[in-house]
Amino acid sequence: MAGSTRLAAADESVARAVAALRRIVRAVRLSAHRAERELGLSGAQLFVLQQLGAGPVRSLNELAERTRTHQSSVSVVVRRLVARGLVTRTRAADDTRRVEIGLSPAGRALLRRFPPVAQLQLIRAIAGLSPARRRTLASTLERVVRHMGLAASPASMMYADPDPDGPRPSRRSRAAALRAPL
Repeated sequence: MAGSTRLAAADESVARAVAALRRIVRAVRLSAHRAERELGLSGAQLFVLQQLGAGPVRSLNELAERTRTHQSSVSVVVRRLVARGLVTRTRAADDTRRVEIGLSPAGRALLRRFPPVAQLQLIRAIAGLSPARRRTLASTLERVVRHMGLAASPASMMYADPDPDGPRPSRRSRAAALRAPL
């Protein structure tokens, strides 16, 4: 009987964890679809605009820090936003080698029409956890990612256009990850 009680508790915690992840993924997906439907922007594009709404940045690296993603991912998104006239790139007055990135008037007007995307809410919720809980959450999710064989996959921005040339885990690394203990 004790074994079945432990199994039931383990099953319940798996169900709770999966349900929580489903709610998060659903919120991000719905937020991205709403941005596409109402604004013609990807969820990643709107997220970057909202980050720039907090103020211009002095470099792509600074914007990557704000978005908690890699510089190469945010670079693609910024390029598309510049092409649409929603973001500006200007040479810094104090150092012409540096390019500052900010919202155009059209980008500011667009932001006034849309609430914060779910990605921003997710970052704020995680940032609101205690440092110990953030470390535990990060290490636990990293273990799940390794077990799923996804450790070699890029952690690109949510609902950004996929990079067709990005690395993909090999069949061997996925099989090894499935055998590895959590």
